[in-house]
Amino acid sequence: MSDTRRALLDALAAGPVSGPDLADRLGVSRAAVWKHVEALRDEGFGVESADGGYVVTDVPEYGGPAIEYGLGVDYDVEFHETLDSSNDRARELAAEGASDVVVVAREQTASRGRKRREWSAPDGGVWMSLLVRPDEPPAYAPLYTLAMAVAVCDAAREAGVDASIKWPNDVIVSEANDNPSGASASDGVSASEASGGSPAHAGGVATSEASGSSSANADGISASEASGSSKSDTPADADTPADRGYRKLCGILTEMEGEADRVSWLIIGPGINVNLDPADLPEGATSVAAEAGPVERRVFVQRVLERFDELRGDLDAVLPAWRERADTLGRRVRVHTASGVIEGEAVDIEHPGTLVVRTGEGEKRVHAGDCEHLRPADVGR
Repeated sequence: MSDTRRALLDALAAGPVSGPDLADRLGVSRAAVWKHVEALRDEGFGVESADGGYVVTDVPEYGGPAIEYGLGVDYDVEFHETLDSSNDRARELAAEGASDVVVVAREQTASRGRKRREWSAPDGGVWMSLLVRPDEPPAYAPLYTLAMAVAVCDAAREAGVDASIKWPNDVIVSEANDNPSGASASDGVSASEASGGSPAHAGGVATSEASGSSSANADGISASEASGSSKSDTPADADTPADRGYRKLCGILTEMEGEADRVSWLIIGPGINVNLDPADLPEGATSVAAEAGPVERRVFVQRVLERFDELRGDLDAVLPAWRERADTLGRRVRVHTASGVIEGEAVDIEHPGTLVVRTGEGEKRVHAGDCEHLRPADVGR
C-alpha cells in the first residue's frame, strides 16, 4: 500500500482524528484528506465526522483496504476480485523486484494444485500468496512453510476451530475426539511432494513445500505440493476414503527461486476454507464456518499474517510451535517416498521439517513423501 494510504488507515484505526491532524500526518491538503476519506467510503468503509474528528463506523468484510485497516505487520496487500492464481501473480511481482507483498483473491479461476489438478477456489475462502525475500540459505525455506501452517492453525483456533497440523503442513480438524480410539483412516493423497525444478501452479488452495533439505534447486524454482482442501483436490474418478480420520481445512503451496547459498524469493500460498458452505465442500473437507460459524475474513487474514510474521522473525520457534499443534506425531503412518515406502510411528520433526519415523529397522528420516495416517486395520498391509 502507499505510504499515504498506510498513514491514513493507521490514523483512523487509532481513533477519532481531525481533518487538520490528518492533513499534517499525511502531508497533504485538507481537500486531499477529504478525497482520501471519500475513496474509503467508496470502498465500503463507514467514515463519519464526529466531535473528535473522523471516526470509522464500519469496515468491509473483505478487500484490500479492509485487510490493511488495523493490520499489525508491514505487508503490502494487493487484492483482486478475480484472479487466475495468486501464486502466479506473486511470481510476477517477484520478477519485478517486489517483497513483503501479499496477493489476495476473492476467487480464483485457474487454480491448480498437486500434479496440476484443478482446484475450485470460490468466494468465501481465503486464497492468498505471500512474497518474501528471507536472508537465509535455501535449506531453511521449509521452515517458512511450517510457520505458515502454524499461523493458519492458530488463526483457526482463535476462530473456535479445534485445528491441528498434518505433516508437513495441512491444517486439519482431527476426528479423534469423535472416535475415542483415535484411529485415523489413510489419507490416500500426498502430504508433500518434491517437484524438482519446475514451478507448481497454485490455486491459492493447498499445496505445500517439501519439508526436507532438497527443497531448493540452485538457479531454479523449487516447489512441492500437498493435498489441499479445495473441492477439486481429488479427481472425480479417484477413490476418496469414506473415513480419513480428519477433515481438511487448509493446505499450502510454497515456491522458491534461489541459488546454492541464498534464497532469491519465496512465495508461501495458503488456501483456506473459511466461510464456505458445508454443502459446497467435498467429502473429507471442512471450513471454519462449518466447524465454528462464519468469521470476518479480513480479521482472519490479519491474524494469519501477524502470526506468520512473528514466527518469521524467530525461526527457532517454528519447529516447537509445529510440534505442539501436530496431529501426525504419535500416529502410525505410511509414507510413500521416491525410494520406497516407510511405515512406522511418527515420533518427531527435525530441522528444517524432516519427519522422523520409528520403524522395525530403526528411525527413518523423511524429507518428502505422501503421508497416510493409518487405522489399526491398515497397519502392515
